[in-house]
Amino acid sequence: MSAEAPAEALPGGGLGGLIGGPQGGPARVVDWLRRNLFSSVTNTLLTLLVLLLLYLVVPPFFGWAITNATVSGDTKDACTGDGACWTFIKLRLHTFFWGHYPDDELWRLFTALALLIAFAFPVMRERTRHRGLFVVLLTVFPLLAGVLLVGGIAGLPFVDTNLWGGLMLDIIISFVTVAGALPLGILLALGRRSQLPVIRIFSIGFIELWRGVPLLTVLFMSAVMVPLFLPYGVSIDRLIRAMVAFTLFNAAYMAETVRGGLQGVPVEQEEAAYSVGLKWWQVQVFVTLPQALRIVVPGIVNNIVDLFKDTSLVTIIGLADLLGAVNQSLKDPAWLGLAKEGYVFTAVLFFVCCFSMSSYGRRFERRLNRHRAGGT
Repeated sequence: MSAEAPAEALPGGGLGGLIGGPQGGPARVVDWLRRNLFSSVTNTLLTLLVLLLLYLVVPPFFGWAITNATVSGDTKDACTGDGACWTFIKLRLHTFFWGHYPDDELWRLFTALALLIAFAFPVMRERTRHRGLFVVLLTVFPLLAGVLLVGGIAGLPFVDTNLWGGLMLDIIISFVTVAGALPLGILLALGRRSQLPVIRIFSIGFIELWRGVPLLTVLFMSAVMVPLFLPYGVSIDRLIRAMVAFTLFNAAYMAETVRGGLQGVPVEQEEAAYSVGLKWWQVQVFVTLPQALRIVVPGIVNNIVDLFKDTSLVTIIGLADLLGAVNQSLKDPAWLGLAKEGYVFTAVLFFVCCFSMSSYGRRFERRLNRHRAGGT
């Protein structure tokens, strides 16, 4: 192996492989460090700067969050040390996860979660290739989950959406938005490329309108202005209005992402499909879209991650998502002054969720590329 070989070419794929590999040893660790962290004067200075920054930040934070933290007790008085008061998080955990959903009806929430896992597991399996499972996940599951969580039919007590909150609300809004924005974005992307002027102009106008308006304004419109235009005596649930606003807003961005993939498909692919007698919709569904969506998987995952973080904006229209639930709990006179604990907890949960989505997106992308290359 030459001295200029990149780090990726080393067996094991990184430091973990060097230490645990069959030929691992101190010499290989030192060689990996030299190649990746101390290969030049600039890299050496940057490495030392990062190590200094970690030394200044990590130990104090670790002491505050772990070593000197308090978890026991039932009141703020139990937090007598200089560390974090995780007692506040422990006692409000149910509020941060599902808001004020009735305790007697929590089995419905857990049943909906079990259904999500049951529907999503076959789709996420590496060897599953049936597109119908994905369609079922985006159509059948939301209907079943909606019946379970809202109730009012089949003998289930009605649970007002004002009682929903916490992380559950962020997940529900994100899932429903993706289920609506992805197919609508695909249709808009196809419409923007249409040869029919009416469809093309409508698609362009829709996309540019929603991309040119801030999401904050869209949410305010859904909460304040929409009820003013409804007929007398007609009302639409505030959560439904917010989800519709999120869907329309994100569909515009999804359309541009998909359009980039459509432009990346060689025109010869469509010409070959037309030459064997396929109709337009057959060409799009069976030839163009599968290739385009494979190209834009990173962009779609990026849109979904951004959407999940943007759901915290619903707190401004009175919906208590995770961030809203934390803000409400911080106003409790019995727990004043614990903003750091609340926001650190919120940041960690959002990071875990977003990192999980990003990690699966990378794994899914590698799987598609492996299949395209003829791998198993």
